[in-house]
Amino acid sequence: MSVLPLAGPPVVSAVGVGLHGVTSDRDTYLLPQHWQLHLYSYEGTLTAGGTAYAIRPGHVSLVPPGTRVDFVYRGRSEHLFCHFQPGVCDAATAPETASLPVMQDAGPVAATLSAAFHAAIGAFGRRPAQVAAEIWAALWRVATLPAVPPERAETHPAVAVAIAYVQARLGQPLTVAGIARHAGVSQTHLLRLFRAATGETVVAYVRRRRLEQAGHLLRQSTLSIPAIAATVGIPDLQAFNKACRRELGGSPRAVRARAVLA
Repeated sequence: MSVLPLAGPPVVSAVGVGLHGVTSDRDTYLLPQHWQLHLYSYEGTLTAGGTAYAIRPGHVSLVPPGTRVDFVYRGRSEHLFCHFQPGVCDAATAPETASLPVMQDAGPVAATLSAAFHAAIGAFGRRPAQVAAEIWAALWRVATLPAVPPERAETHPAVAVAIAYVQARLGQPLTVAGIARHAGVSQTHLLRLFRAATGETVVAYVRRRRLEQAGHLLRQSTLSIPAIAATVGIPDLQAFNKACRRELGGSPRAVRARAVLA
């Protein structure tokens, strides 16, 4: 559960229609200062805070700032999104908050939420007060949805253990045999389970997570490049440079420079 302040209209930085799953079957996002509100029209998986949730048409998710979010798509996937910061109430106003889960089924309210999103999209860039009002109303509707436990995406326990093990040891040497041993299954069985659950091999997952973490540290921290390379388990700077160029689209220095200019 996340506690969302609702006493004042939010400050909306982005609202629109997101189209994914066309060139890649997965995305990762981490917004340090903004909440993420999504209304879905597709099926997939969202992982936030280490927990995987099933995405279904009509579901709505709310992710607090600083939370890493991983999406897995099943082909062309479209959703409505809003990135915002909660409004600030004055000292005379009693703070109003709502405790909300990451994922909810909006049910019949989904149509009303969609209308609010589209009204905000139409006004974005021209009438900021209307945008804030539409999203504020949508947030209150999400806050008053019936309390239904969110549907969790099914993940084999061995895969969950393996992923947690990798996450905790990105900076250390990792082998498929060692990960399988920790997960309590054979190497062959882990490979089969892992591909079924994530769509990729264990080695590809480890490589992707290391480079995603490297990208995050390059953009968001002041750690030196050698320190970042060591932190993500690629202490060979030449290998780290090649991996960044291949996975992040540029050298470590270039990735950091783009973040400074953004």
